[in-house]
Amino acid sequence: MSVNRIYLDWNATAKLLPEARKAVLDGLDLIGNASSVHREGRAARARIEAARREVGAMVGAEPQHIIFFSGATEAANYILTPDFRMGRSAISLGALYVSGIEHPAVHEGGRFPAEMTTEIGISRDGLVDLADLEAKLAAHDPSAGLPMVAIMLVNNETGIIQPVEAAAKIVHAHGGLLVVDAVQAAGRIPVDIEALGADFLILSSHKIGGPKGVGALVSRGETLMPAPLVRGGGQEKGHHSGTENLPGILGFGAAAKSASLEIETRNARIEALRDRLERGMRDAAADVEIYGQGLRRVANTCFFTLPGMKAETGQIAFDLEGVSLSAGSACSSGKVGESHVLKAMGRDPDIGALRISLGWETNDDDVSQAIDAFAKIAGRRKLDGQAA
Repeated sequence: MSVNRIYLDWNATAKLLPEARKAVLDGLDLIGNASSVHREGRAARARIEAARREVGAMVGAEPQHIIFFSGATEAANYILTPDFRMGRSAISLGALYVSGIEHPAVHEGGRFPAEMTTEIGISRDGLVDLADLEAKLAAHDPSAGLPMVAIMLVNNETGIIQPVEAAAKIVHAHGGLLVVDAVQAAGRIPVDIEALGADFLILSSHKIGGPKGVGALVSRGETLMPAPLVRGGGQEKGHHSGTENLPGILGFGAAAKSASLEIETRNARIEALRDRLERGMRDAAADVEIYGQGLRRVANTCFFTLPGMKAETGQIAFDLEGVSLSAGSACSSGKVGESHVLKAMGRDPDIGALRISLGWETNDDDVSQAIDAFAKIAGRRKLDGQAA
């Protein structure tokens, strides 16, 4: 008997939006190279610039401040470097301060050497410790170069919204630059680079219903920019050489346009589903711990621990019940290991946290099946004293 499958791993990747699919197919039919000056090349260039405007509009940025990359990871490696330029003048960055809950693409420090990277503390609730940020920046040696700080807007595991606006004031008071990973925030909450006070934002197409293999780096200006990560033909104003991924960029633009529409209405529906899911989980297992309750979270994310159940065992058990969920970040080559986010929060990283993330196609029947699966797994755990 086949099991009805439901997809509850939207934070790992969202389903491709119909309008994004159409844009990708349109891009595949465009023959011109966007760097060519003939009619076909100009047509391709016009479509890329339209997509750039759509991505910029999603985060309140000017289109000329959008640089396309092969994904958020490449964008992170581009921006996280001590080697900056102001015009033709070299500008040195003396250290990178990175929060302990960042996605691995940021947490690894990009092009900063390990000895130049310092971790910012996290509260037990999963929030960036602003007092620790202030103390570390106060101790920063300005003669070594400017400080760079990386703090994500929404944590990919807990869904908790971080105090980026407050952090930006601290960073700028110490003459630093703030890089914000907005991958899990875009399309789920309103994002405005100016209101946040971020100097740079990192975005990903496939998290908002666009195609995989394309992302963007958003800047507030063009005066202070890093040395290129990829050199060659000088595409993207020299910041990212190589022929542009035309179909991917067009799909990204279409997804960005759609993601910007009716966020509040969409969130209200998804949050109601998540709240029902969490009530059902608590009814089935009173000892379940759901992280971030009582804090500002994005509407779609539930990160939980069921005592006695390891993450890998739990993920397999849910999969056998037809529920696709995750043990945290999906960007570690399929590995299920300890959660560095829980570790940064001062929790036992081996306790086995799982993440359910909902999307625009999630419905009441999906939530009912997820609750039933959870109850069954929790019941088996209680029956024989170990994980299902």
